[in-house]
Amino acid sequence: MKLKSYLALTTVATTSSIVIVVTTAIFFLLQNLHQEGIEARGLELARVIAHDPKVINAVDTQNKRQNYNIQSYMEDIKTRTDASFIVVVDKNAIRLNHPDPGKVGKHFIGNDIYPALEQGSEYSSTASGSLGKAIRNFSPIYLDGKVIGAICIGYLSEKTSDLLLQQYGHIGALIIIVYLLGISTIIAFVFKMKRTFLDYEPEFIVNKFNEHEMVLDSIRDAIIAVDSNMNISTINNSAIKMLSMGILGRYDYVNQPLSRYSMPLSHLVLANHGVFHQGDFNIGKLKYRANVYPINTQKGLLGHAIVFFANLDQSELEHEVNYLKNYTELLRSKTHEYSNKLNVLSGMLQIGKYDEAVDFIQQETDNYQSIIHKIVLSVTDSSVAGLLLAKFNKASKIGVKYTIDVDTNLSSYEKNISEKLVTMIGNLIDNALLAAWQNRNNAEPEINVYLSDRSNHIILEVQDSGAGVPENISENILEFGVSSKYSDEQSGIGLYLVKQLVNYFHGSIDWERTEQHTTLFSIYLDKNEIANYD
Repeated sequence: MKLKSYLALTTVATTSSIVIVVTTAIFFLLQNLHQEGIEARGLELARVIAHDPKVINAVDTQNKRQNYNIQSYMEDIKTRTDASFIVVVDKNAIRLNHPDPGKVGKHFIGNDIYPALEQGSEYSSTASGSLGKAIRNFSPIYLDGKVIGAICIGYLSEKTSDLLLQQYGHIGALIIIVYLLGISTIIAFVFKMKRTFLDYEPEFIVNKFNEHEMVLDSIRDAIIAVDSNMNISTINNSAIKMLSMGILGRYDYVNQPLSRYSMPLSHLVLANHGVFHQGDFNIGKLKYRANVYPINTQKGLLGHAIVFFANLDQSELEHEVNYLKNYTELLRSKTHEYSNKLNVLSGMLQIGKYDEAVDFIQQETDNYQSIIHKIVLSVTDSSVAGLLLAKFNKASKIGVKYTIDVDTNLSSYEKNISEKLVTMIGNLIDNALLAAWQNRNNAEPEINVYLSDRSNHIILEVQDSGAGVPENISENILEFGVSSKYSDEQSGIGLYLVKQLVNYFHGSIDWERTEQHTTLFSIYLDKNEIANYD
């Protein structure tokens, strides 16, 4: 069944059920209220007539076996009310008047008269008499404190039913109008939905969205769509990698302002708002070329689609290739160094130098076991602990002293939080290791790591013995592409990623040159903000 048919049938069925239930309840309440109103009105009229001196005198005379004609008097009262009949009886339930004069002087039909005569009660009942079924209201007639007779005010059921049906008709007509109006609204809604969705089914629309997302992600150029308020509505994987190296997910960008991730790109879009234009912008030291397409509809400008790509010349491409070649050579040298150590150990075992082999292994593992013990005791988060151990191995290979502060203490966090902490800590340690190693001729290469979440903040600190940040880039060191590394290194990315994640958690990052001639980078994250992203 198509969606519009399903919605129409479901809505009509629900509306009909509600109308039936509400109508039944209204009719039931109306009937009860109508009967209660008749009973209240009849009792009030009976009470008034029971205090009429002429009626009291007539009943008293009848009780003394004397005739007293009040037929015309009671008929005159009845014509001025909406009662079907008014009957006065003496203490023996003998009628003093009746709408049919031939029934005057005869016994009242129905046992419901006796509570009024015997107990002096005022009440209402539904019973059949000489005129038919009626709502009968009784009130006793008193003289000198004694009950001498009773009044019966009757409303024939046929007459009350006619009045009730008339009211039912008015209410029913109103309900039918409301029902038809509701059906018309449903039909209009279904046709509106049909035009809006182009008569497509939800499954088809969902599949189209998935296809749309896959197509966007398969395009190598970065694509971002922003709405009229410059908030990101769509972004593909290439754009995510260019803006944050992929450390943030797609939904970390959606509904966030473009200026939060790239102020130059945001300014480029706003420079010629609403028209197609091209332009260049920078992310740190890297140059990009962007094509900005306005999204115009009959309702006006909905936003912009932005396509951008790296604007590299031939020399920059050659630099990227050289970097990849250098990195390959570095991996090859590390593999060769590891093979040499295995060969040394194999040779010792072959020539029977078992003690020397054990010493060689012990030398390689002592520091390793010490650092493992410290990490296990102080860091509960397994991802961060694994990272610290991996960085220790890296520091050992390049000859940098690697220490973890004795006060380090870090709890375990959810996976998405832990991954971001790993990215921040890993990039700070990598930068510190390289800075300490590059300055090894001037100071003993050393880094110190301190992590803590004992207070209301998570504190991440990495200190190194490097030469520090040059003054000419000190104010821009956290921007994309800005780095103090050698020109043949892939640089300007690590601290930029750290800054992006710090901003993501609304935290702060600082750095300083200490009195011990070391460089200290510190990150402070509010636990309450972290909890919001769990």
